[in-house]
Amino acid sequence: MKRKILEQLKILDCGDLVRVDWTDASVGKSLSGSVYGIDVPVISIGVFLGVLGERNKHIILGQNHFRYADGLYDIDYTAVPVSWAVQVTVIVKAYVSPEEADQLVTSFLMGGRRPRRTKQQQVKNHGYG
Repeated sequence: MKRKILEQLKILDCGDLVRVDWTDASVGKSLSGSVYGIDVPVISIGVFLGVLGERNKHIILGQNHFRYADGLYDIDYTAVPVSWAVQVTVIVKAYVSPEEADQLVTSFLMGGRRPRRTKQQQVKNHGYG
């Protein structure tokens, strides 16, 4: 792992709004027709939830958070391999409260074990629908 990235990650707290510049791998035919098209620059912005992973460490960013009444969230997230990160920048420290950040991490770790959503009832208007 790059020393610069590790230093940048040390200053992050769960709940910070961050920008991660990283390079993704391309799939398929390169636009340039050469090896220069392999690395695809990406900018991801989200709430920092931590660095997770056993074999490969990933920076976890929560991007869209759907809050349920019971305090659980459904989270759209990006997991950026630390080794692919180029720059990590804090946009806003403590963007979400420590309590909300803890709930986001808990919901993320629960993954597919969240309670099922209830089926929405269909509304009929004047016999249509």
